Amino acid sequence: MPHITSGDRKIHYTDTGGAGVPVVLLHAFPLNSKMWEPQIGSLGDRFRFVALDLSGFGDSDAPEEGYSMTAWAGEVQAVLDEIGADKVVLVGLSMGGYLAFECLRRFPERVSALVLADTRAEADPPEGIEKRSKQQAMVRGGGRDELIAALTAALVSDATTSNKPDVVATLRDLMDNPAAGFVGALEAMKNRPDRSDELARIDVPTLVIVGENDAVTPPDAARKIHEHVGGSRLVVIPEAGHLSNLEAPEAFNGALAEFLGSLK
Repeated sequence: MPHITSGDRKIHYTDTGGAGVPVVLLHAFPLNSKMWEPQIGSLGDRFRFVALDLSGFGDSDAPEEGYSMTAWAGEVQAVLDEIGADKVVLVGLSMGGYLAFECLRRFPERVSALVLADTRAEADPPEGIEKRSKQQAMVRGGGRDELIAALTAALVSDATTSNKPDVVATLRDLMDNPAAGFVGALEAMKNRPDRSDELARIDVPTLVIVGENDAVTPPDAARKIHEHVGGSRLVVIPEAGHLSNLEAPEAFNGALAEFLGSLK
């Protein structure tokens, strides 16, 4: 498995190889790069996918401190340098979308297109920060598995819970990451800046995807991004919740493939 070093952290990534502009996949909280297997498995023969485990998750190092969107953007940049990618398409879901905004701010010249899935531009409101702080306290107190159970119910739609037990089981496995990653990612998300005023300045092709029943970053948040990013496309996936790529992979893959295929 390929790794790079970013600062003092070992970062794991996968690269399907092949021609074309790399499509860099940024995972959600508190999952890891394996969440993208439905996309890589279905579309990996058509597009070059690069998926990394952000520090704290998957096979990457999980330090006790030093988590931020800025630090993670540095990890993404280090992977791009390693694979020699001058231009990439960024695909971020949820927390990965927050990171995509940071990458676009940090190295806009390397971003040729953008996919923002089940995410929002706004920073956390006070009640959101308080909720994340309580989740941090839960994990620090040994309640990581308790939080995983709560998130399993919250992140997917009722239709997925009722009709797709295999997706629910996969989700639990994908959330089996170090406690330090949970605490650090919650801190990074609490402190992320508001990107609302930056939306109108995004000038690369952009696809916005959201699950119809996403209760975490609802369709209205996606519509706000779509309305402010000139020329963007919006796709609402029926019956999916917050993890639309896992809950409805065929619909998600169809939208992603159409978008990627349209890029010059």
